[in-house]
Amino acid sequence: MTTLTANQPNNTADSHYDILIAGSGGAGLSLALHLADTYKVAVLAKFALTECSTYYAQGGISAVFDEEYDSIESHIEDTLIAGAGLCDPEIVRLTVAQGRQSIEWLRQQGVNFTEERNADGAKQLHLNREGGHSHRRIVHTDDATGKAVSLSLIERAQAHPNITLLEYHNVVELITATKLGASEQRICGAYVLDSKSGSIKSIAAKVVVLATGGANKVYLYSTNPHISSGDGIALAWRAGCRISNMEFMQFHPTCLYHPTARSFLISEAVRGEGAHLILPDGERFMRRYDERMELAPRDIVARAIDSEIKKHGIECVYLDISHKSREFIQKHFPTIYMQCLELDIDISQQPIPVVPAAHYTCGGVLTDANARTDIPGLYAIGEVACTGLHGANRMASNSLLECLVFAEQANQDIRRRFAQLPEPLPLPDWDESKVGDSDEEVVIAHNWDELRRFMWDYVGIVRTNKRLERAMNRLVLLKEEIAEYYGQFRITSDLLELRNLVIVAELIIRCAQQRKESRGLHYTKDYPDLDNSQPPQNTVLTPEKPAQKVH
Repeated sequence: MTTLTANQPNNTADSHYDILIAGSGGAGLSLALHLADTYKVAVLAKFALTECSTYYAQGGISAVFDEEYDSIESHIEDTLIAGAGLCDPEIVRLTVAQGRQSIEWLRQQGVNFTEERNADGAKQLHLNREGGHSHRRIVHTDDATGKAVSLSLIERAQAHPNITLLEYHNVVELITATKLGASEQRICGAYVLDSKSGSIKSIAAKVVVLATGGANKVYLYSTNPHISSGDGIALAWRAGCRISNMEFMQFHPTCLYHPTARSFLISEAVRGEGAHLILPDGERFMRRYDERMELAPRDIVARAIDSEIKKHGIECVYLDISHKSREFIQKHFPTIYMQCLELDIDISQQPIPVVPAAHYTCGGVLTDANARTDIPGLYAIGEVACTGLHGANRMASNSLLECLVFAEQANQDIRRRFAQLPEPLPLPDWDESKVGDSDEEVVIAHNWDELRRFMWDYVGIVRTNKRLERAMNRLVLLKEEIAEYYGQFRITSDLLELRNLVIVAELIIRCAQQRKESRGLHYTKDYPDLDNSQPPQNTVLTPEKPAQKVH
């Protein structure tokens, strides 16, 4: 295991970089490593470098390796089916075709994936199968793939002299040329909060990349780390970028249900290896919802569990893999086995109590195939972006693949364009002359809790027009209160997250209100069927000041 040291030689902020990357997960660090041999790169981490969704990812990365039984075409078809008609077929092909290459690049960075011996005794990658996939194609490191990827990339980045890693640095606002009085729009840098000192820095860069992850902490229950507050989506929206498909918030079907445990994901791979979903009396119920049963896509499984919980008035359902041997379970799921055992749940002898929880943001900042947004010089990669890969529902283990592929796409595009990009305009200092220190931090905590509760109750797995309207009414009042607070007091990381979350919540509700059908992850009782009167449409929101077209 990599040991992370507190004081690296490259952890002091300068005022100017070639490339500024917000986010230290798989997407951000991959891009930094691609670019650092040529450019001066800074990577911002809102908290510790490991506090990112990549680090907590259990399942793995989808890629076609078993060419005897599997194929690129099969992976494409599975992704398109899961996406319920809204995937961009060209983006799907681009991503899937680079799967094997992406895995090999990670191996070069020091990631050790789980292997097995084939019939001839030669070593090969062990491949898991997960929901929505018709074949085994999930490359993994036991059940802690994200941790292995994250630690390897951090170690490489720490060793590179051209990469500055800035922990506890949170973007306050993007700085664009039009905000500075220029007539033509482009990115110039960002205002960044140093949470340790409380100071706000102006950091200039020719290129800024948003790799800030998703927005799932907008919900009361989430499998994500607490950093997933939609920062990049809100930043891009305020800067003038279009946002797309925010109604498609994926709820993972199986989050550990325990009164004293922090939200802990029970990997899709557990069902892939034969676990059964059961009611308290032991009855399997998935046959009532889909012929694929436990291997159905996540949206179907999550709605099925939600339905059974409400129908029977129970607190949770159960995931049972106790029919497998203890040796099998410990070999394939050592992290999950030990985590549950610490809570006195022996998964080799008893089922795991589970509930759905917010897990992945399928929509986000609208980008093209090169990860470019509406603002020249501003890129978005990973979960923050809406690339067209996931459509209305992300298929399991396509997310880390997307991070790797679009980091490489952005790398190639930045290299092609960098020399022609103008230098950033001079950046003014952040003005704190009209604000003071807050004497009522409790307001942030109360607003945070209220927002996440009504989003869970009204904009969750199953929606209605009335619920969405009720959520929007509550949000309007909350938004005004937060804006007033933001204008009066000095900025903290908690305040930034709350300000961003309320914007993201509004975008989710607005997108959900526009979709008059049930498709993929968006299910509404008022429109329970697909709208087949026209070809499937993406939901695209445009800021009041029209952004330039994706170029």
